[in-house]
Amino acid sequence: MAEWRRIPPRYRGWVPLLVAVPLAVTYPFYVTGLPTNIPVILTLPTVHDSVTILVFVVMAVGLNVVVGYAGLLDLGYVAFYAIGAYTAGWLASGQFQQINFHFGAVGVNSSETGIHISVWLVLLLAGVVTAIGGILIGLPTLRLRGDYLAIVTLGFGEIIPQFVRNGDDLHGFDLTHGTFGISPIDAPGFGQTLHNAVGLPVRYDNSFPPTPDRLFFWTVLGILLLTVFCSMRLRDSRLGRAWIAIREDETAAGAMGIPLMRTKTWAYAIGAFFGGIAGAYVATFNSGAFPSQFDFNISIFLLCMVILGGMGSIWGVVLAGTILAWLNVEGLANIGSWLNSNVFPSSHQIDVPKYEFGIYGIIIVLMMLFRPIGLIPERRRKREIEEGSLGPLDEPLYEMRGADEPGAGERGESERIPRG
Repeated sequence: MAEWRRIPPRYRGWVPLLVAVPLAVTYPFYVTGLPTNIPVILTLPTVHDSVTILVFVVMAVGLNVVVGYAGLLDLGYVAFYAIGAYTAGWLASGQFQQINFHFGAVGVNSSETGIHISVWLVLLLAGVVTAIGGILIGLPTLRLRGDYLAIVTLGFGEIIPQFVRNGDDLHGFDLTHGTFGISPIDAPGFGQTLHNAVGLPVRYDNSFPPTPDRLFFWTVLGILLLTVFCSMRLRDSRLGRAWIAIREDETAAGAMGIPLMRTKTWAYAIGAFFGGIAGAYVATFNSGAFPSQFDFNISIFLLCMVILGGMGSIWGVVLAGTILAWLNVEGLANIGSWLNSNVFPSSHQIDVPKYEFGIYGIIIVLMMLFRPIGLIPERRRKREIEEGSLGPLDEPLYEMRGADEPGAGERGESERIPRG
């Protein structure tokens, strides 16, 4: 404890990061050696499942910009996820057979039809396209607040997935390939030149021992760290302080000269940018973009991560996102297997994953009752909630002393005595 206090307070927050990052980077090397009979959770996620978990965490951090920083309730974030995934499908696959365009793609024969752009450039383009989509979606909602804002964003979140399901015949043009989705999508890689120069993998495929999952894992971990870094810089910037002012009191922020429309638009655009990159990356990882991946439940799931971690808290969202995404991918199935083996008799087995959203709802209700500030609360929001819970405004500013009490005014009138 004495050694911990010697660390300057401004650097103490970096200590967990310095411990967590090396553990995360080396995770693919030691995960197979971990025990497989851990009580309740049984096993930790595989490298393949960890990629999906980290993609969800990236989206949760992006949603935290909109909901946690700016206080804009967005129930349609899955739309940005879908736009990013389909942008990757359009720019890195053979979806458009009538075109033959290649730019930087690796492992793709030049005779293959379609648009084949380098996946690294596609990730950036997907973020930009999704940011534009975020602006277009956000513009009609800028004058709305509270429940009305949530309803409109929910509508947009339902429109986009329905559009991609039915976008296979737009006046004879196949844009999204309907319910079949776009597949296959090109895998990322660095090409032969960089491989010969510095040893980077030519392509994320089975040529990398033992599987390409490690490459996908390290790449999405880098994307997550970049997203966290950008979120931290944005939070401490002038724009971030404007978001927080709008979150705390939009009317007062506008009265103080903050441009509400422009500031909200930036929140939608930046949050959508990170969601688009995550969508494009998971499309390359799954080698396809499919409409079944973009249900409305994903938006609620991501919102639960933000609420559970603590609205506005980057590290809280990362922790909560990791926990909930793990539960969604394999955690509930493992817990159900343990319960059926150790608690419930064979005649009364229970399928725990079937009740996943009910379980998530119970978790959120318990958090709101016992720890509304979240797992790792943001310092500013923690002070707001704790000071508000003290109820100082419920007490009168003055004590009223009656005319018949000692010390009352000479004319027998009631006297106001300031508190404190």
